[in-house]
Amino acid sequence: MRLLYVLLVYLLAPVVIAMEAWKALWNPEYRGRLGQRMGLEGPEPPGPCLWVHGVSVGEVQAAAALVRELRESFPGLPVVVTTVTPTGAQHARTLFGDTVSHCYLPYDLPGAVNRFLDRVRPRVAIIMETEIWPTLYHSLGRRGIPLVIASARVSTRSVDRYRRLASLFRATLSHGILIGAQTAADAERFRIIGAAPDRVRVIGNLKFDMEIPAAAIEAGRAFRARVAAARPVWIAGSTHEGEEDIVLAAHAGVRERHPDALLILVPRHPQRFESVRALLRRRGVPHALRSAGEEPEPRHAVFLLDTLGELQTFYAAADVAFVAGSLVPIGGHSLLEPAVLGLPMLSGPHNHNAQDVADLFEQCGALRVVRSRDDLAQKAGEWLADPVRARADGERGRQAVAQSRGAVSRLVAMVAPLLSPPASAPVPGERQAASSASSGSR
Repeated sequence: MRLLYVLLVYLLAPVVIAMEAWKALWNPEYRGRLGQRMGLEGPEPPGPCLWVHGVSVGEVQAAAALVRELRESFPGLPVVVTTVTPTGAQHARTLFGDTVSHCYLPYDLPGAVNRFLDRVRPRVAIIMETEIWPTLYHSLGRRGIPLVIASARVSTRSVDRYRRLASLFRATLSHGILIGAQTAADAERFRIIGAAPDRVRVIGNLKFDMEIPAAAIEAGRAFRARVAAARPVWIAGSTHEGEEDIVLAAHAGVRERHPDALLILVPRHPQRFESVRALLRRRGVPHALRSAGEEPEPRHAVFLLDTLGELQTFYAAADVAFVAGSLVPIGGHSLLEPAVLGLPMLSGPHNHNAQDVADLFEQCGALRVVRSRDDLAQKAGEWLADPVRARADGERGRQAVAQSRGAVSRLVAMVAPLLSPPASAPVPGERQAASSASSGSR
């Protein structure tokens, strides 16, 4: 099955590369990635390193506390962070600067993977959440490089899909991989698809250990005090196509009750910034543009955050947060940033990317689920009209986050023995990996 998978990846590789080249024509963030994705370019640490991979912004944000803890616990080991998306790469650069090395994850082709591993030489590989790359995992196993899947999760729907490829995933998860599952249910699903039961542990969700930099919070509060101290402010974070129309219609409803209300509108993807600007112009909505260096004046109904890497700052400037990707079937974006800041939250019904997190906040009263523009306008307006109630509901979310922390320390405890094995004993999983390599060479 693995050989069939590799053949399929080779057949699809030209299509994927062509698609990436097409994206690069209109999105400069996709330019210059091919060498790294083929394993031909990238960082070359001075020695063996710790490698942490997060596909995009949410996983990189979840890895922030982990990377800090790893650097403090193992100061002699450089850290390499990989991502797949340009927005994830940008967020990694914003969070870590030059304290870590960054490159894009190679395609799951044997040559690309092996060139990457030869260059980076990881002591331990830590993959955030659930990305299962059969060629990469096989190569790590053959080399005896321990692999930890951190804050891992498998949805009920995914289990059925993995079962149809049972032999592939059982082989992929057989190379001494350690799995730090988010919940007991996730742990059981990993066992169902082939993970060794004794190598699956429940550590919790790393995202709960996130911290928002004090500088970002201070900048957001300074912005609020400077331009909207007396105005009710709500924010729509990470909106997708189709959601801006709903949010702007809801904001019109909010302004019927709160004529001076300000909406901070934050599209998810930079390639859509221009289309959202055009939408505001078509609707005749008075607005200010962050990209133009403008700040909202009293006449502006909307402040368009058409820049990257500033969402947390402007969450800190708001009274109420709507977290998008949830009114359309995207699966919802992170509720944790506004929760950490103590904001009451709104979302649509599509939260399957982290349904357990959404359920937690809804149950404690920090989150209200909306299904229409009128529903969004009503519930946002209610919190804006009652700031005391809004702060109290938001505080429930902040407390829920505080009570759910601790996954980072549990994960580092899993990693530490892999970096400091007894002199006479193999790294956990190494014996099995060596056996696989031996049998594979016969």
